[in-house]
Amino acid sequence: MVAQEMMDISSEKAKPTEEVTGKKLGGLRTMPFIISNETFEKVASYGLHANMILYLMNEYHLGLATGTCILFLWTAASNFTPIMGAFLSDSHLGRFRVIALGSVVSLLGMVVLWFTAIFPHARPLHCDPKSGDKCVPASSAQLMLLFSAFGLMSIGSGGIKPCSLAFGADQLHKPENPKNARILQSFFNWYYASVGISVMIAVTVIVYIQVSAGWVVGFGVPVGLMLVSTILFLFGSFLYVKVPANKNLSAGFVQVIAAAWKNRQFDLPTKNFDGWYSLKGSKLVTPTNKLRYLNKACMIRSREKDLGPDGLAIDKWSLCTVRQVEELKVLISVLPIWSSSIMIAVIITQHSIPVVQATTMDRHIFPHFQMPAASFSLFGILTLTIWVALYDRVLVPLISKYTKRPRGLSFKQRIGTGLAISCLAMSVASEVERRRRNTAIQEGFANNKHGVTTMSAKWLVPQHCLIGLAEAFNAIGQIEFYYSQFPKSMSSIAVALLSLGFGMGSLVGSLIVTVMNNVTKKGGVSWVSSNLNQGHYDYYYLVITILSLVNFLYYLLCSRAYGCCEDKKIWDEGDDEDMKEEEMAKSGEHSVFFSA
Repeated sequence: MVAQEMMDISSEKAKPTEEVTGKKLGGLRTMPFIISNETFEKVASYGLHANMILYLMNEYHLGLATGTCILFLWTAASNFTPIMGAFLSDSHLGRFRVIALGSVVSLLGMVVLWFTAIFPHARPLHCDPKSGDKCVPASSAQLMLLFSAFGLMSIGSGGIKPCSLAFGADQLHKPENPKNARILQSFFNWYYASVGISVMIAVTVIVYIQVSAGWVVGFGVPVGLMLVSTILFLFGSFLYVKVPANKNLSAGFVQVIAAAWKNRQFDLPTKNFDGWYSLKGSKLVTPTNKLRYLNKACMIRSREKDLGPDGLAIDKWSLCTVRQVEELKVLISVLPIWSSSIMIAVIITQHSIPVVQATTMDRHIFPHFQMPAASFSLFGILTLTIWVALYDRVLVPLISKYTKRPRGLSFKQRIGTGLAISCLAMSVASEVERRRRNTAIQEGFANNKHGVTTMSAKWLVPQHCLIGLAEAFNAIGQIEFYYSQFPKSMSSIAVALLSLGFGMGSLVGSLIVTVMNNVTKKGGVSWVSSNLNQGHYDYYYLVITILSLVNFLYYLLCSRAYGCCEDKKIWDEGDDEDMKEEEMAKSGEHSVFFSA
């Protein structure tokens, strides 16, 4: 169905494509294909997501709390699937194939969603609540078709999200270049900025088309963009550097745990112990002291019993390399800091409530132009994009003079700054909603959820800008932190951790809305009622603020416990080739494992 075959690892000893063909691959000339794929995919997917709460409420007759929970769950699924895509790309299929497959599946999901707008029987009969019509709820079959579209798009994003950034970095990664780190940092920043521009187009142009031309055209345009995205990516396939998959990676994590458990009865050796198992030529020959229990997995007890004539482990489930142990250690070590990103993900992924808030406010930006409700998130993306450019080109050179770091602020400083700003964003959101609600009640809209107040929707801009700034600090800081701590063979997993955090944040967000709805409606009207004027979304935002403050304190503890992380150099790129050579020697064993 897709794309060019990856190189034959068994015949070419798993060398990069460039070495096999002798052609110069990668470089800046591949960026138009990779960036355009990501750009068009983001325009299409975010263009669908931005206005989806109104589609669910108006066409499927769902309440605000129910629709918000559904979109939280869709976002969660779209951010959980990347962890599977990352493992598939890093340990089996390779990044190129996974991106190509993900693009095709995403396109299929968008087509199914488009069909729900084209065919009247695919959704409930249209009604107008403002005229007093009684709306018929969606049937199970109609909801299943809608959810299948969401599911396909989530699976597709699982192939694109974790691999696209790492695949682009593969094209520019030149370890022999002394400016390599700075080039990669600029690539990360500008890549994220390009995503920001894509989302800006999505929440303005695509949303405007949906509002002015209807859902059929509004959903059809993203389908066309996704088709172009897929074709462009495949068109550049002959230019790409395709780093082969490390088939030992996913099995290696389990093997380390199994080996450490099997050797649990043995005591760890003294500091002068020289019986650690590593492959010939590897510079990683001694395990670190972090999570020392796992060191038992790479401890040679008897060379005669543990090693074969070729010097390789006889039983990989009893003896692992130092590198395998350190890969698992570094994954476990970053999990506390990663977990602190869940709360800010709740804030970043809650698109639905601000959209419905905007529909009840005066949305005239200019006298004769009314901005679509879903387009106000533009200000957050605009803030993110401007800040990334300003930070990369202006502030980094200035800050680095004082911090003595080429990146300006450290990874952890940026992550923490983002968390602090997110707390401020939610407190501002709470105060704005309190004023909006009071204004609506004073103007007689207490029982009219469709009433539009005289309060300007421009009051929503500060919270959007603060959220965009928080994401710029936190998300980019996370990406660089994970990428710097992991070996290159785990780079897709490193990027997927960010998506996994957003997925957990969406689940937590759905849980918060559900619990708040069930608890508060016992006393009368729910805080998260479909009628914003009767509910108390200012209290909702206040709860999120308090949880975010607690989370920030938790992050400070995790950051202190982790220790220094800047410029940590424990990985040797040459080890990647060593691991591939070992895989060659045991290719039969690996084939059995993965075919099972």
